[in-house]
Amino acid sequence: MAVQAQLFYGGRWTDGVSVSELRDKYDGALVAEVHEAGAEQVTAALEGVARGQAEHRLTPYERFEILSRTAESVRGRRDEFVRTVVADTGFTVTDARREVDRAVQTLILSGEEAKRIHGEMVPWDAASGAAQDRYAFTVRRPLGVVCAITPFNSPLNTLTHKVAPALAAGNGVVVKPATYTPLSAGLLVRTLLEAGLPESLIAVVHGGGSTVGQWLLESRVPAFYAFTGSTEVGAHIQRTVGLRRTQLEMGSLSSTVVCEDADLTKAAAACVNAAFRKAGQVCTSVQRLYVHAGVVDDFAAELTGIVAASVAGDPRDEKTLVGPVISEAEAVRIASWIDRAVQGGARVMAGGTRHGTVVEPTVLTGVGADMEVHCREVFGPVVSVRPYTDLDRAMDEINDTPYGLSAGIFTADLTKALDAVEKLDMGSVHINETSSNRVDLMPYSGAKQSGMGIEGPRYAVHEMTQQRLVTLARP
Repeated sequence: MAVQAQLFYGGRWTDGVSVSELRDKYDGALVAEVHEAGAEQVTAALEGVARGQAEHRLTPYERFEILSRTAESVRGRRDEFVRTVVADTGFTVTDARREVDRAVQTLILSGEEAKRIHGEMVPWDAASGAAQDRYAFTVRRPLGVVCAITPFNSPLNTLTHKVAPALAAGNGVVVKPATYTPLSAGLLVRTLLEAGLPESLIAVVHGGGSTVGQWLLESRVPAFYAFTGSTEVGAHIQRTVGLRRTQLEMGSLSSTVVCEDADLTKAAAACVNAAFRKAGQVCTSVQRLYVHAGVVDDFAAELTGIVAASVAGDPRDEKTLVGPVISEAEAVRIASWIDRAVQGGARVMAGGTRHGTVVEPTVLTGVGADMEVHCREVFGPVVSVRPYTDLDRAMDEINDTPYGLSAGIFTADLTKALDAVEKLDMGSVHINETSSNRVDLMPYSGAKQSGMGIEGPRYAVHEMTQQRLVTLARP
């Protein structure tokens, strides 16, 4: 019998109004039956969490203990979580292990932040003409219910980046995982409950964006929406929820620059990992590589040498670098973009072929600025090497997109590095790292249409609380 991915609300796991099949992304085998919520179930889940959040006033230390115990449990059940992430996504076991290990750190960091929530004294008597014997200070209070809408490409750690800070801040949470990847969310919620989280403080509802997602947006219950996904969906969320708070991590078109003075071996190895981990399905994946014309041939040789020696295919094989993408439809789309680029004059240096849901790691050169692989987010294992001679012009081209999530530059020249920091219109600029450089404690946000709000436990906890000013006069 297939695994049942049920809904959770009202303190129990329950069936939905309909069931869909979850299939293995590599071989198509049945993995689970996913229970999809009806409108009344979504309403019940939201209202139940709102009641729970009003009733359960967990202390900051209690929140710390729950999140810490959850972290230890995830660490102790690492293999189970890795298997679940692979079953959900088709990620390689190497990528799934990274996902699980990072989720442990996110839980630990969020638990620590629960104990650090504080306000500050306001210097009342520093104001001109202010009355004496009065005091003012701020406190931070939970917002209420956080709605977490999460993507397929990080079904555990991105989920944890939304759920753990929300709980650390004292909120309740309603989770809608991506329809492609429901299992990781269910396992995390079970682990939180086993660690002592009150059942009424969390709910999971499965279903499509046009149904369950829309019902969540139209409800007046959530006070905060935390979303990762496309810019189009993020814009729809903001229009629908109006003045309520949001944290939106959206589209990207990430670039990395390799200067003529860079360590080419180090840069090539880093770029392979950043372009092809999770089969390139990461918002900060290196899609566009700007390499100085004086070293582009040497760099391309380093890059393609690593890629040529890599394995694409079965994600459960320890040797595999690139597994399947999320669906065959996406694999067909990615392959068609590669084909159209080649028809337009681009050259395939490595990869370029598709086998079912697996697109081989692909390196292109001779890519035109108007080609889809260059000017649209591929979200697949494709990287384009584009030579440059003028660094300023290269940075202008990097900026010339609607997005501004992250960029990287490899150089030994401090002036070039600082010029990149000043000029690149990005939420993050990484020196001697790729655009896909991230640790879970850092602030993570985008510019332009790549997002609004800040992830990272410390920063998310701040966003998921409300500042309240208190003034006090002597009686």
